[in-house]
Amino acid sequence: MKYFEVKIYTTAAGIEAVSNILMMLGFNTFVTEDGTLVDELLNKENDYEWDYISKEVMDSKFVEPNITLYMEAEKAATDAIAGIADAVNKLKERDEDGIYGRLQIESRLASDDEWKDKWKEYFKPAKISENIIICPSWEHYEAKGGEHIIKIDPGMAFGTGTHATTKMCVLLLEKYIENDEESILDLGCGSGILSIAAAICGAKHIKGVDIDPNAIEASMENIEKNGFSGGIEIVCGDVTKGLGFKSDIIVANLMAELIVELLPDVVEHLKGRSIFICSGILSEKKTLVKDAIDANGLEVTDVLEEDGWCAIAAKLV
Repeated sequence: MKYFEVKIYTTAAGIEAVSNILMMLGFNTFVTEDGTLVDELLNKENDYEWDYISKEVMDSKFVEPNITLYMEAEKAATDAIAGIADAVNKLKERDEDGIYGRLQIESRLASDDEWKDKWKEYFKPAKISENIIICPSWEHYEAKGGEHIIKIDPGMAFGTGTHATTKMCVLLLEKYIENDEESILDLGCGSGILSIAAAICGAKHIKGVDIDPNAIEASMENIEKNGFSGGIEIVCGDVTKGLGFKSDIIVANLMAELIVELLPDVVEHLKGRSIFICSGILSEKKTLVKDAIDANGLEVTDVLEEDGWCAIAAKLV
């Protein structure tokens, strides 16, 4: 399918004015790029809001504010673009002080084929432990002796499952799951990848918990895709409000500050061997988490580090 991509360059102050013009012309769906939003992101109110910002997000701070919209390539679209140009030019005439920037419009004819499958080139099968391979559904991978494949497609919310923090959690699950009678709690289950990995490691009593309904949906889809629907239970819940059950092993791939905040509740949900595995921790915040683990009556038994991140295993003493 052919379509027009229309981009309007403005300033942070002009985003609202240009948006209003588009909505008055009947366009309610468009994409806004505004680097000043990165500054708002940096001014977080709580330490646990984020722990790491990618280079791509930081680079977007220097992008000229703009609004982009798309429309199917037909005669009506040509007339619509002319109408947008006329309205933006009138706004530019009224903007004597130039607070709305250059208000320049660029349009181009594009095709779905330009990027429909292009992004898939960046996602290939990845070995995250000796026996576990993460593989997107469109890729074919022939499992070798002893290997298990987890089929997970990259998602906007939960990524590809190949991040160092996920890999280290899987390595620790492989080490600490001893038999199929142990119960596993995947706290903040996200895509469900750690629950699936626990099942591959032999666990039969697995529960994934998240406060986000989107995570619940994603987990259930991935668990079904990998053939574990009968062995993993996914529930929407909040550990700070009590979950009504305890587990031999709790795994949590969260941010350092959130792990620290949740630790007293984690301890209340441990039983039996009482193993806690956590990751999502920047190496520079390792001491912060270790101190909190000690303060809550657990003893650190393992620390793994990779690419500036760390994972910690601890046991209730």
